[in-house]
Amino acid sequence: MTIIPSFEVNFHLFAFLTFGLFVLVQLFYIIGIHFRMAYFTPQKKSNPTFTPVSIIIAARNESDNLYENLPQILGQDYPEFEVIVVNNQSIDDSGWLLTAFSRQFPNLRVVELGRHRHLRPGKKLPITLAIKAAKYEHFLLTDADCRPASNQWIKEMAAHFSSSVDIVIGYGPYAKSKGFLNRLIRFDTAWIGVSYFSMALAKLPYMGVGRNLAYTKSVFNSVNGFKSHYGLPSGDDDLFIQEAAKKSNYTVNLDAASYCYSAAAPTWNRWIRQKSRHYSTSSRYKLIKKWLLGIYPLSLILMWASFVTLMFSGEYRLLAGSIFFLILALKWWIQGRCLSKLKEKSFIPYFLVWDLFYALIMPIIYYVTERQKIYRW
Repeated sequence: MTIIPSFEVNFHLFAFLTFGLFVLVQLFYIIGIHFRMAYFTPQKKSNPTFTPVSIIIAARNESDNLYENLPQILGQDYPEFEVIVVNNQSIDDSGWLLTAFSRQFPNLRVVELGRHRHLRPGKKLPITLAIKAAKYEHFLLTDADCRPASNQWIKEMAAHFSSSVDIVIGYGPYAKSKGFLNRLIRFDTAWIGVSYFSMALAKLPYMGVGRNLAYTKSVFNSVNGFKSHYGLPSGDDDLFIQEAAKKSNYTVNLDAASYCYSAAAPTWNRWIRQKSRHYSTSSRYKLIKKWLLGIYPLSLILMWASFVTLMFSGEYRLLAGSIFFLILALKWWIQGRCLSKLKEKSFIPYFLVWDLFYALIMPIIYYVTERQKIYRW
């Protein structure tokens, strides 16, 4: 077996060239995009003056979650903030609960949005109403089912605001529990986090998560809020970021004290419905971002497929194997560091398996969600 093949024109040469092409594509993502997050060093926080902040929560039939999580938000260690909860057409005990909380916490403000059959689903109207009602210029958005990782959440997020930074993109992981579905959801969330943080650091911001996102009233008004995509139930985080985030007016926050945790969907059906809402905005993405998000899993699958094909060729086996294992080592090193930045170290030992499995299963999930077209909130 020779290390350097003869490169005669035949099927195996074509397979090797194909393999090499997809290796280069993977290298582009590893070195050109993910490397930025793997070795990202946050700048010194530039907001020691504790800018007043309005916390915005859009809640619909969330009485149990509000009871569990709202005290954690109202009890944050921050000198001046208000919490605005928009009770969006709820028919549970949310109204009574919020009234009770408002008597205990003077910085809690409740906006009631009554039931009406002509109101569109989603959080865009409630968020817009909360922004109009807010006393302060700076906002921090989360959901009723989210619990901050610490009482320093507001401080960690708001400290990144400055005269030039109007948007702070945070992380919203899911809590760990038993079962394969929970592990898959947590990997999905972590890998999406690696993607949007890395692309933001590469000056290609395309999303944040509404569970943990901060921005100013000025930047919200500069793009007319959610006007361009108001007809979609989703998009208050990804489509908004694509419009509002410019090359220098945003930053990312990877500090674990700034995370907001929520419970993962307990059933496949609920998770599919959740993914369906997320995918409903994908048609509005710019072409370059669609390509960047779609080419990575495709090139990974085809790299593996062409490598397996070359293992049947004695002439190319050693060279292809050497290249393949070098690229896998590089992926495990760089992309594993990205997962470590998000405190998702449990996925690192088996990351290469998860990476391929995820690339194979997500097109299936996408197809199922497209078939169902479930856009309820």
